[in-house]
Amino acid sequence: MAILVTGGAGYIGSHTVAELLAHQEEVVVVDNLTTGHRKSVLGGTFYQGDIRDRDFLDDLFRKHQIEAVIHFAASSLVGESVQIPLSYYENNLVASHVLISAMLDHGVKKIVFSSTAAVYGEPERVPIREEDRAEPANPYGETKLAMEKMFRWADEAHGLKSISLRYFNAAGAHPDGLIGEDHHPETHLIPIILQVALGQREEIRIFGDDYPTEDGTCIRDYIHVMDLASAHFLALEHLRQHGQSDVFNLGNGTGFSVREVIETARRVTGQRIPERVVSKRAGDPAVLIASSDKAKRILNWKPRYHQLETIMESAWNWHKNHPDGYGDR
Repeated sequence: MAILVTGGAGYIGSHTVAELLAHQEEVVVVDNLTTGHRKSVLGGTFYQGDIRDRDFLDDLFRKHQIEAVIHFAASSLVGESVQIPLSYYENNLVASHVLISAMLDHGVKKIVFSSTAAVYGEPERVPIREEDRAEPANPYGETKLAMEKMFRWADEAHGLKSISLRYFNAAGAHPDGLIGEDHHPETHLIPIILQVALGQREEIRIFGDDYPTEDGTCIRDYIHVMDLASAHFLALEHLRQHGQSDVFNLGNGTGFSVREVIETARRVTGQRIPERVVSKRAGDPAVLIASSDKAKRILNWKPRYHQLETIMESAWNWHKNHPDGYGDR
């Protein structure tokens, strides 16, 4: 039987496909390639299509014996979600409704969902735990939380078992340098810093340096993309063995400030990397760190790449060898 990976040509999706293939899983990948890259899919059966297209999904489920779904397909830019919220409800919530309906009609009742720490909004404590209040501060987080709730009610009514993985700042690249991070536009801190190192940007902007942290810059929890991929596989195994729905945070458990990330990049790349402090962005919390104790305890998840320098080295290996990413934009 096969695992269907929606959004499997995206950054985290493609690394999860690689992880599944390493475990000898049969993989079927669906991506509309709006933001994903066909070259990032290292194997399996690939279909270019949109999961909002019910006829397309029905045809796929008839062609393949699907055991479970790992669901990445979604729009995921916080700022953009504020500007075009209805598009995010369409691409995230409506699309997931079509996917779930097709799954149930074809007897598929296991799904691992790529959720986000954005469901929490402004944290009430650090580190953030799964039982903490979820009050999203933007449509992106709101739609992801609504998707989690839709899975929960589908479990109550139809026995759809789901694992929602709420993760923090994904970073790094495949350790073999086969695939990596390529967004257009790029919004993530580490690849933006590395673009400065490559001479593709003049400087890295630091949004505020007077936060109540040791060096005045925001602290975030960075987690290697292959550790996220591993967690998705372990969540699939959990559903296979236990069948119980649940929610898990995924993070490093250690926060790194913006300046710490920049300094690490300077050491790894050997480049000067100019910086400039600019005004704070509205809604940026000073500290966001996850507690991943539950995932470690229940899923037996053991992050392998928890050192910031290791994360940065893998990212730099990808970016310096692929300065134009996959070269398809």
